[in-house]
Amino acid sequence: MERLKDYIAFDLEFTSFEEDSQIIQVSAVRFKQGQEVAHFDSFVNTDHAIPSFISGLTGITLDQIQAAPKIDTVMNEFKDFVGDLPLIGYNALKSDLPLLKANNLDLDAQYQIDVYEEARNRRDSYLAGSRGLSLQAVANYFKIKGRGHNSLNDARMTALVYEKLLELEENESYLQQANQELIENNPFANLSALFSADK
Repeated sequence: MERLKDYIAFDLEFTSFEEDSQIIQVSAVRFKQGQEVAHFDSFVNTDHAIPSFISGLTGITLDQIQAAPKIDTVMNEFKDFVGDLPLIGYNALKSDLPLLKANNLDLDAQYQIDVYEEARNRRDSYLAGSRGLSLQAVANYFKIKGRGHNSLNDARMTALVYEKLLELEENESYLQQANQELIENNPFANLSALFSADK
């Protein structure tokens, strides 16, 4: 997995009205050398009322939505925050990126790493004890604190899960290299081969 030294982790909250999905929160965190250095967080004013179950799930209230800027303003501000930095997300290919594109912000080319896919590929090795592959489940497994279904928290958890997976992968690589060097520098390493040849 590639280590990005400077990147943006992002997440959206949205609600669906019949076949129309509307973004209600856009959030992102910028990580540099493994540390958060900046964040972006904005609610989005939508023309539709928020269903009570969405409000209960996300904690987003009608007052917050009504006081928020319109989607075009949020997209422009989010674009400025992202700049040309690489993006990571958690299963963002499924909904987040298409929703951004539907609102005239195409960031597909900057999307470098899907942390969900990286976690799924390492489920048997790094996540054998996790209760599933949802962001919250993986974050809990790594003891990363955060409340799910709030896009700023989710963006932070995405970045921290990515950093943890990198740490585990680098530790594994270091141990493999150390073991290999130990074998190569062991003067007795080839004795078994010599004894086998004498038989």
